[in-house]
Amino acid sequence: MQWAQNYNPMGNMALSFAVACIPLLFFFWCLAIKKMKGYLAGLLTVAVAVLEAIVVYHMPVHLALEATVLGGLQGLWPIGWIVVTAVFLYELTVASGKFQVISDSIASITEDRRLQALLIAFSFGAFLEGTAGYGTPVAIAGGLLAGLGFNPFYAAGLCLIANTAPVAFGGVGIPILTSAQVTGIDTLSLSQMVGRQVPFLSLFVPFWLVFIMSGWKRTLEVFPAILVSGLSFAGTQYLTANFLGPELPDVTSAIVSMVSLVLLLKFWQPKTIFRFKGEKKQESVDRDERKPKQRLGQIVQAWSPFVLLVLVICIWGGSERIKAFLNQATLLLPIPGLDQMIAQVKPIVTQATPYGAVYKFDGLAATGTAILVTCVLSKFLIGISWKKWGATFGLTIKKLALPLVMIVSVLGFAYIENYSGMSATLGLGLASTGVVFPFLAPFIGWIGVFLTGSDTSSNALFSNLQKVSANQIGVDPTLLVAANSTGGVAAKMISPQSIAVATAATGLVGKEGSLFRFTILHSLLFVAITGVITFLQAYVLQWMIP
Repeated sequence: MQWAQNYNPMGNMALSFAVACIPLLFFFWCLAIKKMKGYLAGLLTVAVAVLEAIVVYHMPVHLALEATVLGGLQGLWPIGWIVVTAVFLYELTVASGKFQVISDSIASITEDRRLQALLIAFSFGAFLEGTAGYGTPVAIAGGLLAGLGFNPFYAAGLCLIANTAPVAFGGVGIPILTSAQVTGIDTLSLSQMVGRQVPFLSLFVPFWLVFIMSGWKRTLEVFPAILVSGLSFAGTQYLTANFLGPELPDVTSAIVSMVSLVLLLKFWQPKTIFRFKGEKKQESVDRDERKPKQRLGQIVQAWSPFVLLVLVICIWGGSERIKAFLNQATLLLPIPGLDQMIAQVKPIVTQATPYGAVYKFDGLAATGTAILVTCVLSKFLIGISWKKWGATFGLTIKKLALPLVMIVSVLGFAYIENYSGMSATLGLGLASTGVVFPFLAPFIGWIGVFLTGSDTSSNALFSNLQKVSANQIGVDPTLLVAANSTGGVAAKMISPQSIAVATAATGLVGKEGSLFRFTILHSLLFVAITGVITFLQAYVLQWMIP
C-alpha cells in the first residue's frame, strides 16, 4: 500500500513551511553558530530530519529509514567515488614531485595570485564542471591552488564561489536536459533562457573573486584581466547556449576564457604582484633557490595527468556508443519496501505519481571510474612506482574518511527531505507568494541545490512546481523553470556536499563551519541578483524570454 506525501501537514501552509525549515535552520546553526565539524553537523541534522518526517509528516518509520539509507549510498557512489579519485589524482602529482613543475609553469604565465585564481578556479574549474560535474571542479582546482601556495582557506572558498558560473550547464548540460524532460518544455528554449540569465553572473564572478581576495584597490590593478576573463566567458556562454544548446556552453566558455587571458598576459602584466600575507618574504627565498627554467618536456609530463583527465572524461561521456558499452555493467537495484511505495501528489506533479527508489551502481560508466583510469595511466606518465601509487591511494582514503561521512550524512538528509515531502513544502511555501514569486523562484532552486548538492536533482524536484506556479500567476513557464536552474547555481558554494569536497581537497577537514560562514553571504547575494533578473524579465524585460 502506497503512502501519499502531504505537503501541508500542519493544516496551515505558513506553519507547515516554518516547520519544514527546522532541519535546514538546525544545520545552519550547527555549522555557522556552534562551529561543529562537518560530519557531526551532518549526522545530527539527518537525525532531526528523520524524526520530523516520522512525527510531523507521519511518514512510516521503515520508509523514512530506507530513504535515508538510499541517500547515504548515493553519497558513497557516485559522489564519494568522484571525490576520492579526484583528490587521488592530485596527490599523485604531489607524491611524484611533478606538482612543483606545474607550479613553476603557472608562475611563468603569472605569479599573481589574482590571475592564477581566474585561470584555475574560474576557467579551468568551469571546464571540469562542463565535462564531469559533481565535485570534480572543486576537488581538482582547489587542490591545485593549495599546492601552488594559496592560503588553503582561500583556495577552497574561491573555488566554491567560482563554481557558480558553470553549474547550470554542468555535466554536458544534464541540468537543462532534466528540466526539459520533467516539464515538457523545449530543451533549446530552456537553454536559451538560462543563457540569458547565467551570463550576468559569469560576468560578475571574476570581479567578485578578485575583490574578496584583495580588496577594491588591488582589484582595479587587474581590471583588464577581469574584463577579458568575464567578457570572453559570458559572451561565449551566451552564444553557445542560445545557438547550439545546453551541452557545450561550459566547455567552450572555459576554453575561450583561458586562451583569452593567457594571450592578454603575453602583452600585459599588472604593475605589482599580489600575494597573500606572509608570502612575500617566502617568495624572495624561493626565487633565489629556484631551479633553472623547466624544459617543455618536463612541463608537458607534469601536466599530462590533467590533460589526460580531460581526454578520458570526454571519451567517457562524449560518445553514445561508448556510454552504451559502459552502461552494460550498470546495476539498477530497486530498494525493497521503498521503490514505488511513496506517491507524489498535486501540485508537485499533475497526477499522483509513484516515487521510484532505485540505486544505480554504474561501476564502469561513473565519472569517478574515468578519473581512476586516469590515475592508473598517469602512473606511467609521471613515472611513479606501483608501491608509491598504492601508498598514495591509501593515504588519500585515510585523509577523506571524515569528509565521506559528511557526504553520506548530507545525502541521507537530502533524500529524507525529498521522500517525506519536506522539500516540496518549502517550495510550495515560496510559490504561494503570487506576483512576487518571480523574484523568489530562484530561491526554490537554491534550496534544492543546497539540499541535494546538484542542480540536476533540484531541477528534477522543483521544475514542475515552477511550471505550475508560472501558469497560475500568468508568467511564461520557460522563465521560471530556467530560474530554478539559474538560482540553484548560487547554492553550490554552500551545499554541504561541496564544502566537504573543498575541505578534503585543501586539507581543511574540520573547518567546514568556517567555510560555510565564508560562502553563505556570497551565495545569498548571487541568488538575490538572480531573483532581480528574473523579476525584471517577468514583468519588464519580457522580450528576453524565447
